[in-house]
Amino acid sequence: MINFINTYQAEIINTFIVFGIFFIIQLIAKISVRRLGNSKHKNKGRIKLIGRYVTVTFLLLAFLIEAFVLGIEINDIIVLFSSVFAVLGITLFANWSILSNVTSGIVMFFSFPYKIGDKIHIHDKDYEIIAVIEDIRSFQIHLRKNNGDLVTYPNNLLLQKAVSLLEKDAYDK
Repeated sequence: MINFINTYQAEIINTFIVFGIFFIIQLIAKISVRRLGNSKHKNKGRIKLIGRYVTVTFLLLAFLIEAFVLGIEINDIIVLFSSVFAVLGITLFANWSILSNVTSGIVMFFSFPYKIGDKIHIHDKDYEIIAVIEDIRSFQIHLRKNNGDLVTYPNNLLLQKAVSLLEKDAYDK
C-alpha cells in the first residue's frame, strides 16, 4: 500500500485538487441556482431538479479532467466519447421529444414568466386550455382545469404556443 501511494503520489494529490475544485464550483453554482430560483419565486422541487442537472454536468467535467490527470491519452478519450455519443445519438433520436421536453424544462426554469398557482390560457388551435398551473416537471406541466380535470401538457409545446396569464375573475367566469 505504501509503495502504491509513493508511486502515484502526484496523481493522488491532483485527484484531490480536481474534486476539491469541482466541489467548490458546483456548490457555488447550486447556490446561484437556488438564489435565482428563490428570487423568481420558483417551486423548491424545480430548484432542486436544476441543481441536480448542474451537479451532474460538473461531475462529468470533473471526470473528464481526472482522465487527463491520470494520464489517459486524448485518442482514447475521443474513442470513448464517440462511442458513447453514437449510442446516445441513436437513443435520443428515437426519443427526440423526451430530449426536447427536458431542454424546454430547463429553459422554462430560467425564463418562464408563470409559476405554480397562476391561471393561464394556452392558445392552441386544436385544443384551447384554460387552467391553473399545478406543477412544472422535467417533461411536462400539470394543469388543473376549472372542472377538476388534470391535463399534462408537454414542455416543448408550451414554449411554442401563445400563453396568456388570466386574472382570477376572468378564470372563474
